[in-house]
Amino acid sequence: MNVLLIQGHPDPADSHFGNALADAYAQAAENAGHAVRRVDVAQLDFPLVRTREDWREGEPPTAIASAQADVLWADHLVIFYPLWLGAMPALLKGFFEQLFRQSFAFGKNPMRPEHPLRGRSARIVVTMGMPAFVYRFYFLAHSLKNLERNILRFCGIRPVRSSLVGLVEGAPARRSRWLQRMARLGARAR
Repeated sequence: MNVLLIQGHPDPADSHFGNALADAYAQAAENAGHAVRRVDVAQLDFPLVRTREDWREGEPPTAIASAQADVLWADHLVIFYPLWLGAMPALLKGFFEQLFRQSFAFGKNPMRPEHPLRGRSARIVVTMGMPAFVYRFYFLAHSLKNLERNILRFCGIRPVRSSLVGLVEGAPARRSRWLQRMARLGARAR
């Protein structure tokens, strides 16, 4: 299987727990024989989409065109991001607005999508300081649901699974369990 990891942390430093999770997933996937590519959003240079015309008819910047080619190559996408102010970081949202331009993700009419990305699956891994159950049940995981339903599934990507990693600044044993879980998921490319 071809697996594309999208690291959505806006800080280019690789010392974040989300990077360790992505590394564990990638290593296990490669060891299991899967092909793995990685897009690190913090390393890309791209402007924000500012007009409807640009989103519908504009040409993607070089970095985004390369990421689009990686998405077309992939059978499975794994998106990692930290929860910031209850949502994905702005840089990641800007990346998705560039990446999923109308002609790439929907075809000519987004109200009647052609689903050119159909046949791909995804996993979303969200890290956060709060307990994951609080985010899921009290805050209703609205950011996760937005990405899952309004972006990925709308583009035809399904199934979309998720992993909520809470209390990331907690005990080393908890971190170790999450790294092991990511490795198990990576080995199965799920």
